[in-house]
Amino acid sequence: MNNLKQTEKIKKEIKKIESIGANFSDKFRSTRDSAFTRFPLLFLLLSTFGLVATFYGFEKVIDQIPFFIEKPHMVLLTGITILLATGALYKKLS
Repeated sequence: MNNLKQTEKIKKEIKKIESIGANFSDKFRSTRDSAFTRFPLLFLLLSTFGLVATFYGFEKVIDQIPFFIEKPHMVLLTGITILLATGALYKKLS
């Protein structure tokens, strides 16, 4: 019986902690959403820059690998293989 009371007490404490986390999440969500709605162009430009910088970085790294410099068709084959593997993994996990 004592274990049952302790379990109930622990459950109440966990629910209290979860509600605190939910309150913080709601407060940050409204701040984040309002910043995005106030500056959509800024977020669009920053996101675009991040994507382009990532692709450019990948290109520069690939340009330094002698195997890929000598056989550029292997870059294409490697990319397709990676896409197929990640697609199969995604399908399997879903």
